[in-house]
Amino acid sequence: MSKSLNGIVKAWEAKLKKSQAAAKRRSNSIFTVMSVAHVDDDDDDDEQQSHIHQKAFFNGDIYTGQWSGVSPHGTGKYLWTDGCMYVGEWISGKPMGKGRFSWPSGATYEGRFKNSFMDGEGIYTGSSDETYRGGWVCNTRHGKGAQSYANGDHYEGQFRRGLPEGKGRYQWKNGNHYVGHWKKGQMSGQGTMVWRDGNRYDGNWESGLPRGNGTFRWVDGSFYAGVWSEDQRERSGTYYPSNSSESPVSWDPQEVYMVQLSCCRIGSCEEIPVFPSEKSFDWLCSKNPAVKNSSSARVRRLSLDGGAPPESESEGSSGGGGELPRGSIRPNLLIKPTQKQGLTISKGHKNYELMLNLQLGIRHSVGRPAPATSLDLKSSDFDPKEKIWTRFPPEGSKHTPPHQSTDFRWKDYCPVVFRTLRKLFKVDPADYMISICGNDALRELCSPGKSGSFFYLTNDDKYMIKTMKKSETKVLIRMLSAYYNHVRAFENTLVTKFFGLHCVKLAGPAQKKVRFVIMGNLFCTAEYVIHRRFDLKGSSLGRLTDKPESEIQATTTLKDLDLNFIFRLHKFWFQKFSSQVDRDSEFLEQERIMDYSLLIGIHFRDVSPTGEPLSASHSGNCRRQMDQATESNRRLGSNVPARAELTVRSNAGELVGEPTGEHYDVVLVFGIIDILQDYDISKKLEHAYKSFQYDPTSISAVDPRQYSKRFRDFIRKVFAEDT
Repeated sequence: MSKSLNGIVKAWEAKLKKSQAAAKRRSNSIFTVMSVAHVDDDDDDDEQQSHIHQKAFFNGDIYTGQWSGVSPHGTGKYLWTDGCMYVGEWISGKPMGKGRFSWPSGATYEGRFKNSFMDGEGIYTGSSDETYRGGWVCNTRHGKGAQSYANGDHYEGQFRRGLPEGKGRYQWKNGNHYVGHWKKGQMSGQGTMVWRDGNRYDGNWESGLPRGNGTFRWVDGSFYAGVWSEDQRERSGTYYPSNSSESPVSWDPQEVYMVQLSCCRIGSCEEIPVFPSEKSFDWLCSKNPAVKNSSSARVRRLSLDGGAPPESESEGSSGGGGELPRGSIRPNLLIKPTQKQGLTISKGHKNYELMLNLQLGIRHSVGRPAPATSLDLKSSDFDPKEKIWTRFPPEGSKHTPPHQSTDFRWKDYCPVVFRTLRKLFKVDPADYMISICGNDALRELCSPGKSGSFFYLTNDDKYMIKTMKKSETKVLIRMLSAYYNHVRAFENTLVTKFFGLHCVKLAGPAQKKVRFVIMGNLFCTAEYVIHRRFDLKGSSLGRLTDKPESEIQATTTLKDLDLNFIFRLHKFWFQKFSSQVDRDSEFLEQERIMDYSLLIGIHFRDVSPTGEPLSASHSGNCRRQMDQATESNRRLGSNVPARAELTVRSNAGELVGEPTGEHYDVVLVFGIIDILQDYDISKKLEHAYKSFQYDPTSISAVDPRQYSKRFRDFIRKVFAEDT
């Protein structure tokens, strides 16, 4: 604040009561003001320039500072009769830029303002001496920040919509601390809790409590590892004592819930009684700005709290879009409750023994001692002959445990490469093993894919296991070196993540072999429920599910001709996405791969109680601002904020319909899948045969170069930069 303004402010404070009384006596209408500073009313040019004014309003409010036209512009101070005060920069009558807002309670905010909102970097000091220093979006803590609570606790990390969310560290006053992931103000995801006595828990959390795979370690080296849950019936694990005589002989993990975590409650932030954006201003000749300001703030607060927009905006709102094309029908979207996908493989299932064999083999492969691997691998590690066979007799052997399944042999393909890939993708070996080989059974997807392969999901949805044809296995091994170099060079690659390639050979006269690959599950997202999913290739032949809306479930995979959206991404995401699609397509083209797809999952942020997605209103701008504030903390393809614009087709053959102007706020998950189909002789024959019957550009089986170009051209029509 300038020295000249400080002098004015001090003089103004001395005259406060006198000015308020004078203002009330002189006010005859809502627009009456008193100009104290000198203004040459005869000079029109001077009227447009900034001057130091003191203005007292009929309601007792007073403004002192620079003024231009009919509103503050420059630097000034505004005092409301309730004791709130703003001192700082103004643009066209609104706090904008650097400023300081104080409340009668003694609380203050000092930092950036945007259209009267606390927005940007700023420091909030509460009346109870709590402080927050960090990012703000629309009056809400959002982005990177540090919060010191009134009780002495401290949090530093990511905030989302006013609560810790993302990665962060919480330090309790008593010396305990937690480092890991957060969701809606609670410990959720992977994290580590360290108590002041040195004991620690490493593992998964949910709603502030250990849930899922985790390990509790004592200072003396003893530990308890297993599956955690507050419900003792869902909990299982093993206690491993150390050689120390101080190790407890027996231990109940319930102690963590009842004792250890009882002193680890998360502090709450002081509630801000009124936001600067909710304060009204009565500028000269304004048309009831107080009502407009208050209404705008209400709409934005509804959006921040996750509520629906007002009825006038949510019912049938098209977001100001255009008319539907002639002859087209607007689709009636309906979101149905989501259900867990797949059928649990229990005893008696035809593939129950195969699942046991698979789990035994994975446990052996991951747990086998191996030297620390460097990311720089030798060419011999990628040799197709680089494989390890292990026999698993039911009675056990020197290297394998006894089991209840039949005799089988287990093969690991290129084990060093896949172990290094798991390291490159930051997969913890213990978590990986527990996800696949823990007490929970796998789930089999109800129907095989088009190729005849079967798919299995781990119970925590992190990993997908696909049975492989021999030809697909050969393709993966052939391209493994190029694949490794590609995913190492581009950490934002959208291509499928492979974690292991194995084979089970059953004993007996048939000598049946089952090959399978372990991949990351694209739709494993605890934060957002997937409401719609699309598999997009850029071709039209056979690319229609032809299901009515009433039969479409959240797990239904729709295709190109079912797509009725254009996805608009913020510039930051659109540029990263376009660049990565080009790089990934070029890689697949070089490896002679075709028939791959972009798999997209959509989460609609606002859904009515009857299951209809609600159109985005202008209140969605606040939400998008918050998404953009934390955009650098997300990985491409995972929980990307976007606007989905509804499209309609006027003719059934169109791949992309015409935009309607009706938008939905969505979160997208996407990746490139099915990357193991090379352009072999069978695909060349398929292309030649279908070309006689159909338009060659409409069929899926085309030369990799043509496929790559068509795929990229189509994706650029489906995705656009949000302007």
